[in-house]
Amino acid sequence: MSATDTLTRADLAEAVHSEIGLSRGESARMVEKVLEHMCEALSTGQNVKISGFGSFVLRDKGERVGRNPKTGIEVPIAPRRVLTFRASQMMRDRIAGETSGD
Repeated sequence: MSATDTLTRADLAEAVHSEIGLSRGESARMVEKVLEHMCEALSTGQNVKISGFGSFVLRDKGERVGRNPKTGIEVPIAPRRVLTFRASQMMRDRIAGETSGD
């Protein structure tokens, strides 16, 4: 996979199909259910941690003052909740190992 490739839901379903042997339809449904469960947990304010992969963490950011870079006018930025991903140490080590061989 090159740097411009993107892993899609269909790719995940195909991997489940070839690795586990479920039908393509069952594999697609399984991937959808996992993603649906993760989205539901995040939407209710829960963080999602997948051991050996990483954590999806919700953070509440307070109101702050920003500046329009073109005009320099200060504008208030409303408080909001943001989703961040933090890769596990195992994933970081694996990624660092793959890029150092280029």
